[in-house]
Amino acid sequence: MSKKTQKPPEDLQAVKARLNPQQRDAVDTIDGPLLIVAGAGSGKTGVVTTRIAQMLEQGIPQSAILALTFTNKAAREMEGRVKSLTGRKLSNLTVSTFHAFGVRILRDRSAVLGYRPNFTIYDSSDKLSCLREASRELKLTHEPAELNALAALFSDIKTQRQPWDSAIDVHRPLYEEYHELMKLHNAVDFDDLIIRPLQIFEEHPDILAEYRARYRYIMVDEFQDTSRIQYRFVKHMAFTHRNLCCVGDDDQSIYSWRGADYTNILNFEKDFSELKEIKLERNYRSTGTILKAANAVIANNTDRKDKELWTDDGHEEMTLRLASPENETEEGTFIAETIGALRATEGLAYDQVGILVRTNALTKGIEDALLAHNLPYTMSGGTSFFQRPEIKDMIGYLRVIDNPDDDVNLLRIVNTPRRGVGKTTLETIVNLSRQKGCSLYSAICQIVFDGAGVSEKIRGGLAEFVDLIEKYRDLFETEEGAKSALAGTFNELLEEVNYWGHLVQEFRNNEKIAKWRYENIQHFSEFLARWESNPDNLEPTLTRWLNRITLNARDELDDAEAGKVNLMTIHASKGLEFDVVFLAGVEDGIVPHAKSVEEDPKSMEEERRLFYVAITRARKKLYISSCQTRRIRLETIACIPSPFLEEIPQDLMENAEDDDPVSHGDDVSSFFSNMPWK
Repeated sequence: MSKKTQKPPEDLQAVKARLNPQQRDAVDTIDGPLLIVAGAGSGKTGVVTTRIAQMLEQGIPQSAILALTFTNKAAREMEGRVKSLTGRKLSNLTVSTFHAFGVRILRDRSAVLGYRPNFTIYDSSDKLSCLREASRELKLTHEPAELNALAALFSDIKTQRQPWDSAIDVHRPLYEEYHELMKLHNAVDFDDLIIRPLQIFEEHPDILAEYRARYRYIMVDEFQDTSRIQYRFVKHMAFTHRNLCCVGDDDQSIYSWRGADYTNILNFEKDFSELKEIKLERNYRSTGTILKAANAVIANNTDRKDKELWTDDGHEEMTLRLASPENETEEGTFIAETIGALRATEGLAYDQVGILVRTNALTKGIEDALLAHNLPYTMSGGTSFFQRPEIKDMIGYLRVIDNPDDDVNLLRIVNTPRRGVGKTTLETIVNLSRQKGCSLYSAICQIVFDGAGVSEKIRGGLAEFVDLIEKYRDLFETEEGAKSALAGTFNELLEEVNYWGHLVQEFRNNEKIAKWRYENIQHFSEFLARWESNPDNLEPTLTRWLNRITLNARDELDDAEAGKVNLMTIHASKGLEFDVVFLAGVEDGIVPHAKSVEEDPKSMEEERRLFYVAITRARKKLYISSCQTRRIRLETIACIPSPFLEEIPQDLMENAEDDDPVSHGDDVSSFFSNMPWK
C-alpha cells in the first residue's frame, strides 16, 4: 500500500474493547500452549491478527513470531490486518503458508541435503513428466491414468499416509528412480516443501536449534487442516519454548483426502498437556435460522468437540429455503432466476452470491442457465492461468535460465520455437546425459563443444540455444533488484526467441488464437512487473518469482474475477462467505458422496462436516435444491433427497419462491414424507 493511501493505525485497546470476552482472553493469552477452537464465522482472523499486534505491543520482536496458514490469500489478509493495526512495515514478521515457509528453509539450508539454492519447484504436471521420464528410464510403460495413480501413491508414501507393503513393493524401484531424477534436476515437488525441511530438522539438530531460538512464538491457523507431517514439523519448532497457539475447528475438517488429520488436535493436547483451551462460539456471520440448521446437522457427528454457534443479531426471519426442481436444467433456471429477482428487488451484488456443488460434474446445468440469463460468473477450479500452454512455455524458459539442470522444462523449450531438434537429436542428448550422469543441458553443452553425434546444422541450433540461455542467465543476474528490470529482460527474451512468430506458425489458420495467446504472455509480463515493483518486495529475484508463481498459481487472478457470481465446489468455498448461498444437488449419493462413503464408511462424518461448511458460508439467505431426477451418463435417474436434509428441523425451512416446483401446493413436511426412510 502506498504512503498516500496508507490508513492510520487503529488503536489496539479500542480494537480489543470490541472483542467478546472469549476473543479477548485468546488475544491476551500469549505465553504457553493455547488451543483456540474457533467456530465458523466467530471472528477467528480478527483474533489471530489482534493477538499478533498484542505480542508486538508487549515488546516481542517481529523476528520471533511465526504465523502459518494454508493459502497465500489468507497469509496476505493476515499480514495486511496486522499492518493496519500497528502502522508498521513488519519486514521481519513471518506470516506464511506452510509450503512457502518450507521454501524459505530450503533456500537457506538445502546444501545439507545436496541441493543448490536455485532449485526448481515442480507443479503437478512437471511432476508427472519427471515420473514419466523415470518410467522410461526403467523401460516401463504406464498409461496416463496409471501415472496419475502412481503419483498419488508416491505422495502418500512420502508423507507417511501409506506404508510400503507387499502389494505395492513392485513400485519401489520407480519411486527411487523418480527421486534420483528429481535430485539430478535440482528440483523438488510440493510434498518436499514440508518433508525436506522436516528431514533437515531431524537430521541436523544444530539447525533445528537455530530455528527454535529464532521463532519463539508460533501460531497455526486452520489447525484442523494440518497433516501429521505438518504437525510434526510445528511440534519440533515449538517444543522448547512451548509458545504454540493453534486455531481451528474440528467441525470444518474436510480435507482428509489430501492428508489433513483433525486428530492433530488430540495430539496437541497430549504433547502440550499444559495447554489452555478457549472456545469461540459466538457467530458474527449468519442469521439465527442458518446457525440453528448448521448446529442441528453437525450435532449428529460423534467424534467432535462439543460446541454450538449462536448469534444475538436478533434476525429471526426465515432465511433457509428448500427447492425441489424437476431436473438439473430446472435447478439451473431456478438459481439464475432467483439471483435475478434478488438483484432487482434487494440490489444483491453478483459477487455476494455463492453457488456451491459437491463435485464439478454438477456445474453444467447451472452454467447453461447463468449464460442464458446473462449473469456474469467465475468458476473456481478451472485451468489456472499459469497452466496455459503459452505461459508454461515462458515459465519453462525462465526456469531453465534460473536452473539449467531442470530437465523437464528444458525438454519443453529446447525445440519451442523449432530449432531442428527432433526425436533423433533428443535421443542423442538423452543418451549422452545418461552415459555421463549429467543433466540434459550439460549434455547439450558437450555436444556443442565436441560436435559429436549431430549434424553441423543441428549443432548450430543447439549452440544458439546455449548462447541464449547463458546470455539471459547473465542478464537476469545483473538486472535483479532494479525496478522493472526482470519484466524488461523477460520482454527482451520474448522478442529474441520470436515467440509471436512461433504462435503465427502454429495457428496459421486462426490468427485470433495466436493474438489471444500472445496477450496472455503480455499479461504474464505485467504480473512480473507489478510484483518486482511492489515496495514490500525486498528481494525481487527471478528464483523468488518462479517459486511464488508455483506456490500461488490459484490466487493470481482474484481482481479480474471481481463482480461475478461465484460457482465452486464446497471444498473450494472453505474460508469464504456470501450474502446468499445456493447449495445445489443435495441428493443422496451426491451429498453425502456415494463413492466417498463406499471407500470408507467413516467418511460419513466428514461428508456431514462438508455439508456443515456449506451451510455456514451463508450470511443472509440459504437456498438448498434437491432435484427429483438427474441425468447421469446419458441416463435419467430418480433422485432421493440427501439424508442430511432430515437432520435440519423442518420448522427452520420454507419452500422456495413460486418458481420452485416444491412450492406448488406442497409444503416442506410433504417433501420429507416421500423419503424412503420414513
